Amino acid sequence: MHDLRVTLIQHQLEWENPSDNRAAFERVITDAAIDTDLVILPEMFTTGFSMNALANAEEPGGATEQWMRNIAVRYDCAITGSIAVKEDGRVYNRLLFVTPDSCTTYDKRHLFRMLGEHKRYAPGTERVTVSWRGWRIKLEVCYDLRFPVFSRNKNDYDLLLYVANWPEPRRLHWRTLLQARAIENLAYVVGVNRIGSDANGLNYSGDSLVVDPRGRLVLDMQDNAAVETRSLSHSDLLDYRDAFPAHFDADNFDIDWSLNLNDAH
Repeated sequence: MHDLRVTLIQHQLEWENPSDNRAAFERVITDAAIDTDLVILPEMFTTGFSMNALANAEEPGGATEQWMRNIAVRYDCAITGSIAVKEDGRVYNRLLFVTPDSCTTYDKRHLFRMLGEHKRYAPGTERVTVSWRGWRIKLEVCYDLRFPVFSRNKNDYDLLLYVANWPEPRRLHWRTLLQARAIENLAYVVGVNRIGSDANGLNYSGDSLVVDPRGRLVLDMQDNAAVETRSLSHSDLLDYRDAFPAHFDADNFDIDWSLNLNDAH
């Protein structure tokens, strides 16, 4: 099984302006002349973290998904990030994992009630892991990072992936928890955040990271607008799990998917 090349794009976002945001990311991707297996964009990368859910929501298979499919085909890679999507009368903060041949979706499970996300968006009800180029990748979004039971590795993933709009005042939490998730789950962890400020007056420091299974930083983007690619070693991952097989002693558990569903509107 070969190593996985991941490309993190840390960028500012234009508020509620999908066409400009798509164009900006396309310019960045083109200028970087990427050679990668996976491109990772932030949470709600077309709008910023807006609570205008209905106004911003796209239909499944809409303009942004089609744009992502075009990028995936052009560069022979996968591309992922979350957007607002309306389906069956509800709006979801939906992560799209798009390859040249498919689109896998994950709806954000844990909604950030401190800004009323749970009143504007419906929570996801599925744990989603996607296989891509021999790697098993678990998909999560921002606030999910704070819930280690949901993120626990059941020996079903190699890479834990987060896209986020995580504000600067809580950057210590973001950085610490990304490293903790890698250590406790014996997996690579990648977190991609935005920079700049939004219409809510929130500032974002970026701090997009690649963390190896030992908790060591492979990449720290700090607060720079940048495109960075790193290679994740599958052999190193397996060697570490063999040398430190803590996963054999993990507790079994089930998740109560009904939790907090009544908070969603």
